[in-house]
Order: sequence, then structure tokens, then C-alpha cells
Amino acid sequence: MDLKDIKAIIDLMKKNSIAEFELERQDFKIKLKRGSNGGPAPVQYEEAPLATPLSPVASVPPGTAPASLPPSSGGKGELEIKSPMIGTFYRAPSPESAPYVEIGSEVNLEAVVCIIEAMKVMNEIKAEVKGVVTQILVENAKPVEFGQPLFKIRPT
Repeated sequence: MDLKDIKAIIDLMKKNSIAEFELERQDFKIKLKRGSNGGPAPVQYEEAPLATPLSPVASVPPGTAPASLPPSSGGKGELEIKSPMIGTFYRAPSPESAPYVEIGSEVNLEAVVCIIEAMKVMNEIKAEVKGVVTQILVENAKPVEFGQPLFKIRPT
């Protein structure tokens, strides 16, 4: 990771009001915290031992994203599709395009339900569940956190 990448992460943190960011790879670990004055706190990084187990985030190659976290149980027998990363949520592939899904849309395991932009990379998020969209929990073009519920799905 070079200085340009670190600056891009800091800009993403400022843009999305993220207070803390941590990334761990095989031989590299970086942790960024924003100070109380809104600016970034000092960058901390260290060499990680090669035998250290990797976190789920660390196992994702740069420029890719896991399709989605497994949906978890919500209320009334509904499942939630949660954000697999920090980024900006988009309901459609472009501003001129129709949203991927609406309330009442049927989805299957491979259906793309949204995009999350992280570090200028657009990551398609798949439903990974078969059902009907009952709620859209995030506004278009708003920041999302790791694990934040995006959609509620009634399984079919």
C-alpha cells in the first residue's frame, strides 16, 4: 500500500464521516482514526506475522468485494441483506438507470440488488437469498457501514 492509497482512504473517511478504518493483509496492517477535531489522527501501521489469521476484510483482494454477507434473521420471518463493506450505497448502475430492485421485486440468489462504491470501485451486491423485497432501508447515494442492513426480504 502506498501513500496515494492511504490518502484515498482518508478522503473516503472524510466524505462518509467514518471515524475509524482498519485493514489487515498477509504482511501489512493499517489502522486510521479520525481525531476529535475531525481531522485524521496519526496513521498506525505494522508488519503482521505471516501466521496471523486474517479477518474477513483482509481476505478480499483489492478491487473486489464479497457478494454479500449471509442474510440474517429480521422480524416477522424476514431476512436482511447487510452491507459487506463501508462505502456509498447506490440503488442503480448509473443515475439515468432504473433501480436494480423496488419494494415488491422478486430476487434470487444471483440477483444484483445494489452497488456499494468503496475507494472509487463499484461493487455489485447480490441478494444471496430467494424472496420478495419488503423494505429498502437506505437512501440512494448515502454512506453505509459494514454490517448495516440494506434491504429486508420475505423468503419464498
